[in-house]
Amino acid sequence: MMQIDHTQSEIESDELRAEELDSDAQALLNTLEDEGAPDLTQLSPEQARTLLGDLFTPDVEPEPVASVDDRKIPAYARDIRVRIYDPDPDQTLPAVVYFHGGGWVVGSIDTHDKVARSVANHGQCVVVSVDYRKGPEHPFPGAVEDAYVATKWTADNAAELGAGAGLAVAGESAGATLATVVAQMAVEKELGAPEIDHQVLFYPVTDHSFDTESYEVNAENYFLTTRGMVWFWNHYLRNDIDGANLRASPLRAPERVLAELPPVTMYSSGYDPLRTEQFAYGRALAAAGVSVEHTHYEDMIHDFANMSQLADPFPAVEAGADVQERAGKALREAFE
Repeated sequence: MMQIDHTQSEIESDELRAEELDSDAQALLNTLEDEGAPDLTQLSPEQARTLLGDLFTPDVEPEPVASVDDRKIPAYARDIRVRIYDPDPDQTLPAVVYFHGGGWVVGSIDTHDKVARSVANHGQCVVVSVDYRKGPEHPFPGAVEDAYVATKWTADNAAELGAGAGLAVAGESAGATLATVVAQMAVEKELGAPEIDHQVLFYPVTDHSFDTESYEVNAENYFLTTRGMVWFWNHYLRNDIDGANLRASPLRAPERVLAELPPVTMYSSGYDPLRTEQFAYGRALAAAGVSVEHTHYEDMIHDFANMSQLADPFPAVEAGADVQERAGKALREAFE
């Protein structure tokens, strides 16, 4: 892995992808092929949710957290389900609002339960994991609205949650997009907006565009594919105009908004179609004066943070546990 300094000259793209995949990631891809895993783009959203739900919810005892509580947040004409993880109920801890990945179409607080647990324990923070609405049943901006409401609710109810020593947003992939979009919205919404101190972004989607180098070189064979991203976007957005919206493509936010954002911890991988836009977002943030701590796993695939524990017969990816621990450490340091 390498540490990226976005204030320095841009790194050549051929340096950002290792010559060979990590052995754990390659073993996972081989097993998916051996098991005849179907092409996501040939499935309905319901079928895709079942497929990935089976992969990411292993039948094992989860990592223990002192307190885990499922609740519902009241919102206009709906409730938002959240799962609250508190590693030390006797202490007042920082709060982290966490958004799972899944292209705004699949995934849930169950499929990403292991990451939320690890972040709570390693970060010594109260994690509020949000089961936001997903497309195509609830297209853009439904997920964004739920993400902002859940973040504001967490800030407003910090004392009840045993939190109050700071607030961060975090997420994976599409969830990381929601996290940084919420941070941008908090900058623009002055009255009653939550005060966010930090962002943890695992391989975020930052732009509705497929015209990048990483979309070309990582188009297929590395878990997330270019076809897959097209499938996700098409089920999430109502039209291309939505894709140009800052709430869908945070890379397009003006510098005046970026400049007001809290510090960012970001993780990326070499074999990811989204790599180019992630680096572009890191550069835009740094150019706007935002502190960016960016760790790049050049031999890893997309979604690896959620691959530390998978259902049989799929092998775990050790780097998933590593990046979870690093994210927890980053949060502890951010709140010190």
